[in-house]
Amino acid sequence: MSYAVINAGGKQHKVTFDQVLALQTDGGLVVGRPVLKGARVVGRVVAQDKNKKVLIFKKKRRKQYRRTRGHRQPFTAVVVEEIHAG
Repeated sequence: MSYAVINAGGKQHKVTFDQVLALQTDGGLVVGRPVLKGARVVGRVVAQDKNKKVLIFKKKRRKQYRRTRGHRQPFTAVVVEEIHAG
């Protein structure tokens, strides 16, 4: 089983991740300093959505103070198609 730790920012649809931080292969774990040269991960975005709502509730007892806020963190789901060790 191969896996990669990647560093990718922003929204991309057909992507190649070229900043691979660590790579697990049959030979063992290889860690870059800070990135592995020549290694890349090819992936495909399958969903861009928001997570479940997180409720933030503040209250001070005996002061009639109550505040409720909600937050939904956006996320991008990516399927890794290929891993090139380089």
